[in-house]
Amino acid sequence: MDTRKLEYFVRIVDAGSITRAASALHVAQPALSQQVSALEKDLKQRLLVRSKQGVEPTAAGTALYRHAQTILRLVDEARQDVATSGDAPAGRVSIAMAPYCMASSLAPTIVREVGQRYPDITLHLTEIFGGVLSEAIKNGRLDMALIYEPRENRGIRFTPMIVEDLYLVANAEAGADPEGKGSVTLREALQLPLFLPEDNHTIRRLVDKACADQGLALRLAGEVESVPSLYRLLQANLGATVLPRSAADALFPDQGFTVLRILDPVLQVKLGLCTADHEPMSEAAAAVLILLREIIKAQMLTRYGMNGDQTLVPHP
Repeated sequence: MDTRKLEYFVRIVDAGSITRAASALHVAQPALSQQVSALEKDLKQRLLVRSKQGVEPTAAGTALYRHAQTILRLVDEARQDVATSGDAPAGRVSIAMAPYCMASSLAPTIVREVGQRYPDITLHLTEIFGGVLSEAIKNGRLDMALIYEPRENRGIRFTPMIVEDLYLVANAEAGADPEGKGSVTLREALQLPLFLPEDNHTIRRLVDKACADQGLALRLAGEVESVPSLYRLLQANLGATVLPRSAADALFPDQGFTVLRILDPVLQVKLGLCTADHEPMSEAAAAVLILLREIIKAQMLTRYGMNGDQTLVPHP
């Protein structure tokens, strides 16, 4: 199996048609069909289903498509690393930042620091939720992500950086802290309807579990996975949400919101870096990963001093 056959196969699946792929590749259609037939013979599996509308990958074809993307990316990175060996790290590095956390507020710092230290690295920044994010990292479409601790997932590695307590965030007019204590119990927090992400999100799972353990009913106002929408809903005093303090400060900086630490029980969440565990990083991605660790540590020490409700997690 050579990489040219894999490249042709990926282009055919992306195009959904051998004819369109042949045109884009400037290869004769019969020759392209022969390459697919050779792959199918080599793997002893049918890879494509042909119809008048085009082609669709079979289950075996889908598996090959996923691995082919990774293989082709690694080959491209190997060529680039060899070509630039001895030079400063260069290339494209993709970073995902999960919504509902402080990571997106770090974007200006990340871009500035990477630009200063590694001017030949091009950053690709995106916000994406956990399940899709994990698959993107496993498939090599993303190099790394700043997220809350995901469920155990084969193919990805989660390195915790910070452990944070969770807070209730509400409109100041909601009267969530009538005595000015700066904190609420979970029972008191649940007096307000909550806007939370879907149950595949770490924060939602933590709140659901705490409610079940305490025998409390969750008043769910709605499932929201859009930060601008969440902001507007809380601004309209239609409910509250639950976030770490760093995320609350980043997403709700206005004076019109109350941020109260949840006690009895204390709820904690881990923020960290997610990477693939089955393939080496490019030199550029490894350099950015180290820099991200420095930025997160410096940001949290500067903003909070790591006293009380934030704890840095040591890493090698």
